Amino acid sequence: MIRGWYTGASGMNAQQNRLDAIANNLANVDTTGYKRDVVASKSFPELLIRRTNLDGVYHTTEGSADAAPVIGKLGLGVETNENYIDFAQGSFKITNTKTDTALSGEGFYVIDTPLGERYTRNGNFFIGKEGILETKDGYPVLGEKGYIYVEDDKFNVNEDGIIAHEENGEEIDRFKVVRFDNERYLKKMGESFYATNDIAGPAHIAEGNERPRFLQGYTETSNVNVVNEMVQMIEVNRAYEANQKTIQSEDSMMSTLWQKVAVLQ
Repeated sequence: MIRGWYTGASGMNAQQNRLDAIANNLANVDTTGYKRDVVASKSFPELLIRRTNLDGVYHTTEGSADAAPVIGKLGLGVETNENYIDFAQGSFKITNTKTDTALSGEGFYVIDTPLGERYTRNGNFFIGKEGILETKDGYPVLGEKGYIYVEDDKFNVNEDGIIAHEENGEEIDRFKVVRFDNERYLKKMGESFYATNDIAGPAHIAEGNERPRFLQGYTETSNVNVVNEMVQMIEVNRAYEANQKTIQSEDSMMSTLWQKVAVLQ
């Protein structure tokens, strides 16, 4: 019965982690370029329950048979296996703003921050006081030549990410876009930024088929489906309540056992 407490508690912890991820997804449903978190759980190894009143193998005319057959399985609970990022493409929202660009395909903009290079899918950019293309927080967006200097919004961005003057077509710079070996394991840093780690691997420049298409005058919305997230939230609540009732039942059974033992003594 004590094992039942731990099994139920492990289920509650796993569902709590799922609920935290779902709540965060719903809170960022309107965040430009946001990618939903997904929590994956795994069960502990199950034990086979065998009948113990007989032991060994007995022989028949047809061969041998197990004298202690399996009568069921004993689950030992679950645990959160991983929390990864779903980088499925979000839909596009037209803004008709020259400084907004959306990535159609996999890849990340590179942003220069005080903590080093960070990566984002949020293409909602602005022109800073020094004529540098920046994020809404004032961090410069990096091109292949360094900071991207634009005097005003009189520029065009083609599908390859090349920025050129609107009037004379002179090339200003080209957006620096990177990819990773295991992008789903990038670490979220807040403000739509990501940082790499040993699992995701180092950043490498996206070229050729790896490079996404650029859409000027658009932004990428989050890939959170509100209906799906709400359905999952209901499932999590039901599973949490089931594990909670399991613990309550185990506690009631243990209380009855203690009372019986106390009477016998």
